Amino acid sequence: MEAIAPQYKLILGSSSTARKKILGDMGYEFTTMSADIDEKAIRKEKPEDLVMALAEAKAEAIIPRVSIGESEGDAEPTLLITCDQVVVYEGVVREKPSSEAEARQFMKDYANGHAATVSSVLVTNLATGSRRGEWDKVEIYFHDIPDEVIDKLIEEGTVLYAAGGLIIEHPLVLPYIKEVVGSTDSVMGLPKALTERLIKEVL
Repeated sequence: MEAIAPQYKLILGSSSTARKKILGDMGYEFTTMSADIDEKAIRKEKPEDLVMALAEAKAEAIIPRVSIGESEGDAEPTLLITCDQVVVYEGVVREKPSSEAEARQFMKDYANGHAATVSSVLVTNLATGSRRGEWDKVEIYFHDIPDEVIDKLIEEGTVLYAAGGLIIEHPLVLPYIKEVVGSTDSVMGLPKALTERLIKEVL
């Protein structure tokens, strides 16, 4: 199957390795820019509202830094994808753990329990200003997670930078995942089907 030359430029407004990999796997060519925003300054009661507000704040931070071609008329449009994700446990929003102790507690909570990821995707057409966004929720059920596995994860450190201290695709974590109700790419931060649909909608 030949790669179709896109009729638009794509910018992924995220520095997440997992998101870059998913978008690349989908066959897109893109550049990345990251938004340096104070995520803690944005507060919303509902997780769904929070991830949408954060994706919008990231878009607002990146848009002024994108130089759009002079002749907008015939140049292909530039699309910006911004995303955010939180983990929800027993109705409470969990962002990145603030310490090793908190990360350990998060994982102990998940053992034999379940959590959900709420991920937002926002696609902005910089040529027309058209913008479409939605969120996607996935439920994750866990087996018991042994303490020594939690120790190894903390020592390795990647979980300290993940929302809710949760990386389901991590080789140490995978054996303890009982069931994922939803798509794995959504848990990793970029729901494929939703992203493709939003790209079509803004074009």
